[in-house]
Amino acid sequence: MDFSSFLNALQDNTDVFNTSDIMFSIIISFLLALIIAYVYKITYKGVSYTQSYVHTLIMMTMVVAVIMLIIGSNIARAFSLVGALSIIRFRNAVKDTRDVGYIFFAMAVGMAAGTRFYLVAVITTLMIGFVMWGLTTLNMFAKDVREQILKIRVTPDMRPEVLFERVFDRYLARYNLIATETVQAGTLVELVYGIELKNPNDAPDLMQALSQLNNNNKVALVTGHHEVDL
Repeated sequence: MDFSSFLNALQDNTDVFNTSDIMFSIIISFLLALIIAYVYKITYKGVSYTQSYVHTLIMMTMVVAVIMLIIGSNIARAFSLVGALSIIRFRNAVKDTRDVGYIFFAMAVGMAAGTRFYLVAVITTLMIGFVMWGLTTLNMFAKDVREQILKIRVTPDMRPEVLFERVFDRYLARYNLIATETVQAGTLVELVYGIELKNPNDAPDLMQALSQLNNNNKVALVTGHHEVDL
């Protein structure tokens, strides 16, 4: 049996679509996934970018296209696949809320390619990709967040509300205690404040003044904490 005969024999079991349908769906889903991945890369902001996530978007688009080909209009297959996929458990937390949107973006394009709505897949990819690029390029809906996170370690016998009051009043427009926890086997207490500096250029002076008051224990100022894992 030659290769063409083998393909024809396999195609007899897939009367809904043929070999060219399978290959074209996978190819177009791959090409459109490359556009999604590129848009994601150029619009991503933060420090948690991973190449593996982008590769996953591309693979997922192609896999969803194949899944939609398999399901076709067969309800029994649909329920079987739902049961099979329900056993999958994801352990990694999504660090950027937009990552969830890109997952659904890739799934939608894969579903369109798999059901052979190729025009829908192409237009969806181009239009949503353009919108995401535009939102990022124009920096739309951005807000000037001046709040920062200040971490100070003190000994348990220190009274921070008295010790740091003058320094806080001098450098900070506002501050509030967010959390308190013991560190280094209980020998130190770490205080976490949400602060807003009167003058952003005073950050080094603030940290130096606090270091002198807490016996040179750790003082950390976290800027852009909305994009950083604390």
